[in-house]
Amino acid sequence: MSGITLVNQVKASKFLSGMLQPVANAFVNAAGYRKLGLRYDDVLREETDIIREAVNRLPENEGYERMYRMKVAFQYSLSHTVANKDTTLKPEDDVRYLTPLINEVAAEFKEKEDFNNIKSYTK
Repeated sequence: MSGITLVNQVKASKFLSGMLQPVANAFVNAAGYRKLGLRYDDVLREETDIIREAVNRLPENEGYERMYRMKVAFQYSLSHTVANKDTTLKPEDDVRYLTPLINEVAAEFKEKEDFNNIKSYTK
């Protein structure tokens, strides 16, 4: 996907990124998923075919780690507690491991849809 997007504009502007970064950090802290030991990609809903396929394409060890983080978060939720300061996920550890796969699968699905909708014309 090429072209100018709002995200690219904000990242390119030191002023805009400086203004919006504290708001983004406050939003992430309010969401609370890091306090449960989850990463951002762990909380994506697996209701679409694209995300389900991306999860299926994860390497085996990454899939196990994802399930472990989800089970630990579920235990925290059941006990109405959060992780202590040592085990809380740090911002530098919150990497997007599933997003590249989601983008890849979405591009494949779009290509497949475009291919299936080819119209042929005869003279």
